Amino acid sequence: MGFDLLSEFGATPDAGAVDSGELAVTDDVLVKAFALGPRASIEPHEHTDATNVFHVLRGTVRVERDDETETVSAPGVVCNERGQVHGAQNDTDEIAVLTATLCPLPGR
Repeated sequence: MGFDLLSEFGATPDAGAVDSGELAVTDDVLVKAFALGPRASIEPHEHTDATNVFHVLRGTVRVERDDETETVSAPGVVCNERGQVHGAQNDTDEIAVLTATLCPLPGR
């Protein structure tokens, strides 16, 4: 990526907290960065009209997809299909960093 993602968007989350920031926004794609503090999570949710791809850049996260879970360590990629319920949990004592790419943007 060429830069330190944590310092780029000022993310130093405490335990249980999530910091996020937009890295790229166009008419048809959104890329967000998420820094998950120890024991923090991105709650399960879905995007009915878009695919959401997680890129785990630092640390390890437990990814939930529908009724399945998978542990993914950096560097790792997880594709969450349209309409698939998905979320991520940091079960470690370190900060985990991932990006989420949403394409196409819903409603476009």
